[in-house]
Amino acid sequence: MERENMVKSVGRALDIITLVSLKKGGLGVTEIANQIDFNKSSVYRILSTLVQYGYIEQDEDTSRYKLGYKLLEISSKLLESIDLRAETKPFLLQLEKETNEVIHLVVYDQGEVVYIEKLEGNETLRMHSKVGKRASMHCTSVGKAILAYLPTSVVLDILERRGMARQTDKTITNKEDFIQELANVKRRGYALDLEENEYGITCIAVPIFYHLAKVVSAVSVSGPTLRMTEERLTHLQTLMLYIGKQISARLGYELRSI
Repeated sequence: MERENMVKSVGRALDIITLVSLKKGGLGVTEIANQIDFNKSSVYRILSTLVQYGYIEQDEDTSRYKLGYKLLEISSKLLESIDLRAETKPFLLQLEKETNEVIHLVVYDQGEVVYIEKLEGNETLRMHSKVGKRASMHCTSVGKAILAYLPTSVVLDILERRGMARQTDKTITNKEDFIQELANVKRRGYALDLEENEYGITCIAVPIFYHLAKVVSAVSVSGPTLRMTEERLTHLQTLMLYIGKQISARLGYELRSI
């Protein structure tokens, strides 16, 4: 009985934390008690304990209860401890299995993308990419997928500092055209590299969102243009958007319209 009561108390505490998190201005004791159908005195005791440990705070002016900074501290440590490669690996393997093409995972770093994972697929494809290598953002699908969700001022600064080198005759090198391209990427939710980085290679990428909608990573499927037909890209759009949302949810992003 004692163990059962203790577990119930913990459950009530977690219910209260969840409830308080849903109301930006906080909640009063009576509101909380009514919503979880629990007596007011018991709710007050639980709140007092949570306040003592920093998980809940009480506003001095309104007496309402809101989330405490202890939760932010814990969530920050969780985010810092996330191993991106490990967390995304099952989804990357799924992509590789379903497409048989090269799969890339990149992170954004100082105006470039860095390849941190590469799955070769079952089809032969020679690409310049390799784990640890850096690449320009303006001519890669992964780069465009990330840039589309950064402030325009940041994008323009990157383009100014890094330039827009012409990798092929299909590379977008005009800033105005590129900004429009990013607007299209954001509207669609995915980015394309139509032989803009390497001749004969077409790529499709989606951004990976973290907690608070921050995007610093992307995943892509790359294949020879002969195989990456318009019909196949249409099929891959749905798959990539799904995988992107699944990975983002795994990393703490609340699923909504991306």
